[in-house]
Amino acid sequence: MKTIGLLGGMSWESTAEYYRLLNELTRERRGGLHSAPCVLYSVDFARIEQLQVAGRWEEAGTVLAEAAVAVQAAGADLLLICTNTMHKVADQVAAAVRIPLVHLADTTAAAVRAQGLRRVGLLGTAFTMEQDFYRGRLAAHGLQVLTPGADGRRRVHEVIYEELCLGVVREESRRYFRDVIADLVAAGAEGVVLGCTEIELLIGGDDSPVPVFATTLLHCEAAVTLALTPAEPGCAGP
Repeated sequence: MKTIGLLGGMSWESTAEYYRLLNELTRERRGGLHSAPCVLYSVDFARIEQLQVAGRWEEAGTVLAEAAVAVQAAGADLLLICTNTMHKVADQVAAAVRIPLVHLADTTAAAVRAQGLRRVGLLGTAFTMEQDFYRGRLAAHGLQVLTPGADGRRRVHEVIYEELCLGVVREESRRYFRDVIADLVAAGAEGVVLGCTEIELLIGGDDSPVPVFATTLLHCEAAVTLALTPAEPGCAGP
């Protein structure tokens, strides 16, 4: 099995879920005491969040690119950025290494398309819901993306940064997210993309009348599948 490289800590609450899911999926597929070979570089999220707010994305990308180089040097064969929002700098990170980057939006879009859906609601940070780096990536796969109104986007963003990233899960916020999902469905959403890795700490399939696409789980499934895929003859690695 190939070694999975993780750029985590954004936030560590969801990175812990990545580690759990990668190992559970590996055990399910390989059996016995098997677990996932991983290399984790966990950054200081406070620094990244400050760069996000300041719009200094290239600088944030440099931080992650340097971390990716370290992960590669430690023996990783493939790379995951364990956050939807920081896929804004995915191209910058991918360009810094020789190992493949498993793009979270691509794995999510593939799952949506596999269910025959074309119109999805998107929940995530304000950056993810409002900027084109993620919405555009989904649209490139033929998906129509719906997001909450301005007030909904603001409140969803607040819950992510002020509660979920701090390990706080409130029933009041769960009810709010259910209402936001209901509004997206009323607007025509056939499914809902949980486009922030922390949202899965708050809601799941039981909170939505339409299919929910849990991006953390989908990302981990794709990574384990790739890690278990033998290299082609004549290739040293992926």
